[in-house]
Amino acid sequence: MKTVSTQEISDCVYRLARKAGLTLTDSCRDALQAAQKTESGAAEFALSALLENEQTARAENMPVCQDTGMSVVLVELGQDVRLTGAPLAEAVNDGVRRAYADGNFRKSVCDPLTRVNTGDNTPAHLHVDLTTGENVTITFLPKGFGSENMSRLYMLTPAEGREGILNAITQTVKLAGSRPCPPVYVGVGIGGAFDGCALLAKKALTREVGSRNPRRDVAQIEEEALERINALGIGAQGFGGKVTAIGVSCEIAPTHIAGLPVAVNIQCHCVRCEKETL
Repeated sequence: MKTVSTQEISDCVYRLARKAGLTLTDSCRDALQAAQKTESGAAEFALSALLENEQTARAENMPVCQDTGMSVVLVELGQDVRLTGAPLAEAVNDGVRRAYADGNFRKSVCDPLTRVNTGDNTPAHLHVDLTTGENVTITFLPKGFGSENMSRLYMLTPAEGREGILNAITQTVKLAGSRPCPPVYVGVGIGGAFDGCALLAKKALTREVGSRNPRRDVAQIEEEALERINALGIGAQGFGGKVTAIGVSCEIAPTHIAGLPVAVNIQCHCVRCEKETL
């Protein structure tokens, strides 16, 4: 059995948060560059500005977006790992707290009713999956709410099937329009229950932009949904054009015979996600 101190986990979250706040993922940057080559006019100008912003952020060690997000932390905890030290959630929040202070990142977490800011961007939104082995894998996703607010959950009937799933994905992006700072990255959860479906969609956003689900029927939904979204013509920052989304990623889980939950989690063009295994 492997022993891991939760101080190591706190330090890992700190490193991931500091890096994620400053740069896009490589796959996001590549997708934006590819999109720029296909566009012209205002859309090409918008994509050029987004890429220049990212380059400046890296060069100047500044946040790549002013919305440094609510901290989503996904932990895959091997069942042969023994944790020592402070409770896991406390350690994760400590890493977030230190990273947002040292990085001069905006603190955006508040009470939903009083709207009083917690002052340190905690608590993080923590999810833990038990896995086999002796590793702890931590994924950090800072989620801005300009795009999060555009997300939707559909409780479809089984009869709506594949077409219903595609319509739900496309409708969500269409209704969002320019508000989530497109070109967007779309995470989709299919199946599970009300709560689990939304988590599937969130996890889909941690995949590389342009990756495909290993299940061919799911991958085909990803491909067709991307085609339908880009046919909407919303374009980069709402200026019109060929690229409204840089990618669609779907995750799937078994569901009840009477249901077909579909969650659509929108991410803006600013895809920030970092992962590390201890």
